[in-house]
Parts: sequence; C-alpha cells; structure tokens
Amino acid sequence: MKVLVVGGGGREHAICWKLAQSPRVTQLYCAPGNAGIAQVAQCVPIKATDVEEMVKWARENTIDFVMVAPDDPLALGMVDALEAAGIPAFGPRKNAAIIEASKAFSKELMKKYHIPTARYETFTDLGSALRYIEEQGAPIVVKADGLALGKGVVVASTVEEAQKAAREMMEDKKFGESGSTVVIEECMVGPEVTVLAFCDGEHLVPMLSSQDHKRAYDGNQGPNTGGMGAFCPSPKYTPAVAKECMEKIFLPTVAALKAEGRPFKGVIYFGLMLTKDGPKVVEYNARFGDPETQPILSMLDSDLLDIFEACVNGTLDQADIRWKEGAACCIVLASGGYPVKYQSGYPISGLDEVDKSAIVFHAGTKLGEHGEYLTAGGRVLGVTARGTNLEEAISNAYAAARPIFFQDMHFRRDIGRV
Repeated sequence: MKVLVVGGGGREHAICWKLAQSPRVTQLYCAPGNAGIAQVAQCVPIKATDVEEMVKWARENTIDFVMVAPDDPLALGMVDALEAAGIPAFGPRKNAAIIEASKAFSKELMKKYHIPTARYETFTDLGSALRYIEEQGAPIVVKADGLALGKGVVVASTVEEAQKAAREMMEDKKFGESGSTVVIEECMVGPEVTVLAFCDGEHLVPMLSSQDHKRAYDGNQGPNTGGMGAFCPSPKYTPAVAKECMEKIFLPTVAALKAEGRPFKGVIYFGLMLTKDGPKVVEYNARFGDPETQPILSMLDSDLLDIFEACVNGTLDQADIRWKEGAACCIVLASGGYPVKYQSGYPISGLDEVDKSAIVFHAGTKLGEHGEYLTAGGRVLGVTARGTNLEEAISNAYAAARPIFFQDMHFRRDIGRV
C-alpha cells in the first residue's frame, strides 16, 4: 500500500518509523516531513494545513491510505475532504475534531453527559471574565477556546496573573481568534496522566498510559511548552484507576460523540487529573500527543497500519493490539529560548554516536547544503529509549542523548523524576 502521513514533527517521525515496519506498506510519504523523517519516508513539500493541495497530490499519486496527524488539518476538515475524494483517511472528521478545536464545546459535552471534569464558565466578554476571576480567586485556570499549539492554558496562582492571561488572550489576541472565547475553570489538584486511545466511532482501545512534562525548566518551572519529555506507562495509572476511567470517562465520551452525530474515528487524547474525588478530564485532544507518541509507539508490538485501518473500518474490537514489556522515555532536546524566542540553523553533531538501542525522533530539523542536520524549530529532537522498568528507560534515554550537541541546546534533566 502507498501511505501518506500528514505533518512534520517528532510525533510524525514516530508514526512514520512505526508504519515503515509494516510489511504492507510498500511506499511511505510524509508531507511536509522533516530531515529525520526523510530517512524512512519520502517527504513531500506541502503544508500540513493545505487541504486542497494535499487531497490533489494524494489523488494524483494514487495514495491508498492517509494518516492525518496534527490538530490544525483535522480541525479544517482534511479527513472529510480525503473521504469525499474516495481516499481512506485516519483521523476524526471535522465535526468530531471539535472536541479539541473548541474547549467550550468539549466542556459543554462533558457537562451534558456527566463526564467528570473541572467546574467552569465560558466567556466572550473580557469585563465579565475579569469579574469572574476576581470572584473566584486563585489558583484558577484560564484557557483559550481554540487551538494554540498546546500553549493556550495558563494555571494562574494569583488573581492578577489570571486577569493578565485573560487580557492577553481576549484583548491582545495572543493566540489570534483562538482566544476570542475563554474557558475559566477551577484549578484541580492531583497527578496528571495522559491516556491515548484508538477509536472506531463505537469501540475504544486505550494505549499505554503516559505522563508528559509541559514546563520548560526543571522542577516544573517556567512557561508552558508543547512538551519537554514523556514516559510510559505511568506508575500512577493503576488497574483500579484504569477501570474507573474506562467506565466513567472513555466509553461515555465515545458514546456522547456518537449520540451527538459526531462519531469519532482516530485517536482520542484524554488528559486526566487524578483528584481526591477520582479521575477527571483536564482536556481532550483529537490526535496523538507530542511527545507522548514517541515512547508509546516505541512500545507497540503490533502493525500500526492494521490498527489504523480497523479504526477507519469500524472493526477495532477485532484488532490485534499488543505492547512490549517494560517502559519507555523520551527526552526533548530544544533550542535555547524555546518556547519564546530562539535561533535556528545550527549544525547538530553526535547523532551517529547515539546508542543503537535508542531512537532519535526528529521534530525540528532540516538538511544543510552538505547533507548535515541543522536545527529548524523550538523542539529539535526527541531521544527515546526503552528499559525493563521506568528508571532504566529514563537512564537509557539520558545516556543516549549525551553525545548530541547543537548551539544553545536545552533540555530538562528531571523527566520522569518529578
């Protein structure tokens, strides 16, 4: 089969790496891809958000199956457009991808179907939002309604900080139109866990649980990022917690979307908080998370294309989904200054010295004039390693990252240990 993956980051590198292992994949393409993805797939210079061009290219090149990975093209309806052109595509249609594209929608869905989440209010008027924050006090959470590259959430420890966040989103348009509406909610307390789940519109199969580290600096300090590292499985996600999540959150979410005429096919990302009152939903995403995908797919012991097809065909309950024993960890090597201002174009050295048991997934890289790897983004590489247990996986990942260097390279030294 000729398969196309849409996207160009570390998550897409992991997806391409895993799909390339399928004996059924005869040709693998990625649009736009990156320098690392080019090792396993043919990169196609089309923007991930260019729906029309992507569909046209897929049709002209007789692509058999498309996997749409990022949130933006899903929210724009790329899967709908591919299906209309007769091309099978993995990912939710536009009307189901709204669970990520609109936080206000997802909160209303949870309220309507009694899915546990934080208390909240939604605002389109800045004055009302500021007054509500004043009344509620801090800590409090302010979220931009729309897509904001994983950075549209502020956990404010003071009223002033929360009001500043609301002004930046609603008045200064820090995230463009994504912040025209804000969701303000209670600050839940407890460990955070992520569970990604395959879904075919009716059936749901959770993947290994994971935890990611959003803050830029050690000790969970600094600004929110797209993610500085992740590991799986989470020791906090016990069989008892898993059972409760399945009964009270996962299956009710799938049933709710189906009941609303928005059947979800693809990957649902459940961001969970394990509170004293039980697990609650922090957020939904409508796709694989980044960097959680990197360690999770390194643990998958089944053919990923088979699973994707089962999701599209509605036969997920018959799919063969197996996981390797042990644990995995991904360390993100980022550009200095990320997630704010950073420089790109620096040469990357040491990649050929990385232990062969580890995998270096490229997130923001490009090839230089002489075939060398250069930095080309905030998150540059995701060094991923497995181990017989979590501590070994973490140690292996840090050891694998040791030979790699580029100017102003920055990474957290406490992934999996805080």
